[in-house]
Amino acid sequence: MPTRIRKMRKRKGGRTLGWGQVGQHRKHGAKGGYGKAGLHKHKWSWVVKYAPDYFGSHGFVPPSPNSTKRWLNVSQLDDLPTANGAIEGDKDSGLPVIDLTALGVEKLLGGGSVKRAVVVKVRAATKSAVAKLEAAGGRVEGA
Repeated sequence: MPTRIRKMRKRKGGRTLGWGQVGQHRKHGAKGGYGKAGLHKHKWSWVVKYAPDYFGSHGFVPPSPNSTKRWLNVSQLDDLPTANGAIEGDKDSGLPVIDLTALGVEKLLGGGSVKRAVVVKVRAATKSAVAKLEAAGGRVEGA
């Protein structure tokens, strides 16, 4: 704080400078600074004891994570359970219909080979998975 603004400049000559004769400018809680002031200086022992992880970087979190949680390869379509109505018959072609969204699968990948023609309902599929299913006589819906 500049000297020209300080209260003591206007109170020169008085012993207590306007702060009274008992407390004498005591009882001010901000002597160590306001807020987080001094954490790298005179409050360092407090940081070491109570907030050791306050300073420094702590990893990276992407602003909008966009990752597929569950996926399936086309080679695993034959191993799926028939429970919960996931596998039905198609009305037009008579092919079995596998609803991967009902099973909680988000994406169909093109790993492996397709053994039979099926209709797959899934939210997303790779180009190779679609090509392999169409080559076997099936198709992908919803991708």
